[in-house]
Amino acid sequence: MDVSTAVSVSTLVQLLQELVEDNFVEVLVQGELSNVSQPPSGHCYFTLKDKRAQIKCAMFRSQVRALRFKPTDGLAVICRGRVSIYPQRGDLQLIVEGIEPEGVGALQLAFEQLKEKLEKEGLFAAGLKQPLPNFPQVIGVVTSSSGAAIHDILNILKRRSSGLQVVLRSVRVQGEGAAAEIAAAVADLNRETTADVLIVGRGGGAREDLWAFNEEIVARAIASSKIPVISAVGHEIDFSIADLVADLRAPTPSAAAELVVKNRLDLERHLDQLILRLAAQMRSRLLLLSSSLHGLEKRLKAPAELVKIQRLQLQQLSLRLHQEMTELLAEQQHRLALLLGQLQTLSPLSVLSRGYAIVKQKQTGEVIHAAEQLRLEDQLQIQLADGEVVAIVKKITAKGEK
Repeated sequence: MDVSTAVSVSTLVQLLQELVEDNFVEVLVQGELSNVSQPPSGHCYFTLKDKRAQIKCAMFRSQVRALRFKPTDGLAVICRGRVSIYPQRGDLQLIVEGIEPEGVGALQLAFEQLKEKLEKEGLFAAGLKQPLPNFPQVIGVVTSSSGAAIHDILNILKRRSSGLQVVLRSVRVQGEGAAAEIAAAVADLNRETTADVLIVGRGGGAREDLWAFNEEIVARAIASSKIPVISAVGHEIDFSIADLVADLRAPTPSAAAELVVKNRLDLERHLDQLILRLAAQMRSRLLLLSSSLHGLEKRLKAPAELVKIQRLQLQQLSLRLHQEMTELLAEQQHRLALLLGQLQTLSPLSVLSRGYAIVKQKQTGEVIHAAEQLRLEDQLQIQLADGEVVAIVKKITAKGEK
């Protein structure tokens, strides 16, 4: 072994790095993603593998931000990039500059991923949908002021209804930053709280042109709106995430305007039908009331006849009352006479009238029942039937004495 020809590790790695990077400047590699990680730095690291081999990959933050979809484990992709060697570990790696899903477009994959995410959160639930106002006065429109959509909306509103106020929030509807402008416009109209309903959308275009309405920031702004939102993106065949989140989807901006306001002629016809129905119901009700009144009239007698009947009834009641009172008075008088007779019989005056007298002590008023109650010279008060006599006791003879 000739040690004079030995090179350092760093020299060998540098030579290999130059060899690899000079010969594999841009390659397309097909495989399956695994061990995908995305630290706070914003870079993305993963392993690209097939059945027999694998290679470590790194994708820097600027390229990651340009991705429409989120790299996940198990996803079959085609990566575009350059091969390099990481000197600190001597690892062979692929510096990825672009990723395309295999078998399905990046936009379609991004659409499906976001749809699945928001559906799990319940943002598409029917219970969250708000009803549109029947007769809105102020209509907020979020679209480009230079696009065909706003002209179609204004033409429909002018033809179908009058007196409406349209508040336009002009935004970019495609390209970098369009989604953020749309979301901000929806939030602004909600803060102002003047609009009764919002139309958010644009005219037709390629899928890439309509992509702003498939961004998560727009979906969440529509879902958070307290004002009912109609999504009107592209043509009838186009379908966006905004359509799924909105309270109502319109196939075109013109159709959205038609949904917002009711056709005046249709409304007038509806009112005419209501008037006819109301008149028919009123006629039926009046006929029923008239028939009921006629029946009551038959049952109702003339007031004079009612008064005559009631007067006769009053006379009969008065006569009965007089008879009953007379009988009751005679009965009570008879009873009173009996009581007076009994009272007269029991009265002391009645006894006195038969020659008896009541003797009392004059000083005390005590009734004398026996001789032993008396003393000589006692003054006596003798009550007779027709007056009183005062006497003095001169002699007392007990019972049995002569």
